[in-house]
Amino acid sequence: MSSTLPLLAITWDVNPAIFTIGSFELRWYAILFAVGLFVFGPWIVHRIWQKEGLPEPWFNKLFWYVAIGTIVGARLGHCLFYDPLYYLANPVEILKTWEGGLASHGGVIGLIIVMWIYARKVSHKPILWGMDRLCVPVGLVAAMIRLGNLMNSEIFGYPTDVAWGFRFIRSAEWQTLAGGMPCHPTAIYEALAYLLVFAICMWLYWRRNAGYKYQGLIVGTLLTLTFIARMLIETVKFVQEPWEHRLIDSIGLNQGQLLSIPFILIGVGMIIYALRHPVPQAEVDRLLAEEARRKEQATHQNKK
Repeated sequence: MSSTLPLLAITWDVNPAIFTIGSFELRWYAILFAVGLFVFGPWIVHRIWQKEGLPEPWFNKLFWYVAIGTIVGARLGHCLFYDPLYYLANPVEILKTWEGGLASHGGVIGLIIVMWIYARKVSHKPILWGMDRLCVPVGLVAAMIRLGNLMNSEIFGYPTDVAWGFRFIRSAEWQTLAGGMPCHPTAIYEALAYLLVFAICMWLYWRRNAGYKYQGLIVGTLLTLTFIARMLIETVKFVQEPWEHRLIDSIGLNQGQLLSIPFILIGVGMIIYALRHPVPQAEVDRLLAEEARRKEQATHQNKK
């Protein structure tokens, strides 16, 4: 490494806690996670509900299904995918979500499970119908979670000589793993990738009417692009568990990359299926006509 490397780096010295009272501290991670999952995500989905004139009780139930499925799935995914022996031996530790440890792969699995239940118990529509609408804001929520990881000075990459390398001086892991050298800010890379996925999903739903025309296209696009990004970014991200180093040495992939492959394949399959089996045009025209009629009625009522 060049001797001038530290001069080019960005020193990240942000306090992960907004404030501390006694033993309690409120972290930026918790705020960003909560605002994404409980404010921005529901707000966008509610706009979709209003646009399509869907029953309000469906939305209220969906909120709780998603919140529980995401948190439980992401936590169990982290515990069982990345350190199962420790958590199975210490099951109480699984409950300590405030200490960090959420896996996006587990969160997706949790969402799929609760959306299957939601389709059977609440909407009585195909699971892809609900997933397409739910997935529109997921990229934004995921980006906010990764920004929370940045505020925690965690999920960083290998040492680098790029000008935007970060020195995570509050992180003991960074000192141990990187030896004080600037690293790739992989949390930022992921956040930017997920924001791009969010923009594409918004465009598909609001501009291309994909929610009406192609069941499964939006969720397939989300899965494919999100986990391709994850596969690529993992190549410069530090692997912290010894057994993952052995995994890379044997097959060239770490656990995050291995878990991403099935989601990419499922996503590509959904895209192909959606494009080959579009919703009949007559049904699309009917839905769009109903939407236009609702907008006209709302405009008329506002003028009164």
